Amino acid sequence: MANHKSAKKRAKQTLRKNLVNAKYLTKIRTALNNFESSMKSKNQEDINKSFAEVNSTMSKALKRGIIKKHLLSRKLSSLSKQIKNI
Repeated sequence: MANHKSAKKRAKQTLRKNLVNAKYLTKIRTALNNFESSMKSKNQEDINKSFAEVNSTMSKALKRGIIKKHLLSRKLSSLSKQIKNI
């Protein structure tokens, strides 16, 4: 456990940041699951809408530093390739 005032503060900040990061990762997972379900339905309008949602959610996480830029580009490339194959 932290003994110094600054270490106690950092511990509290870390807990807060972990909650926020977990919230963003949950949003990303939900968006990806929605994308997968829209891919199964093969409705082009739903697919494009869910792809935009995934793109937006992951870009926000990238801006906050939760995910890396390479992960974002790799994932979006993979998803757009799936859309093209339909």
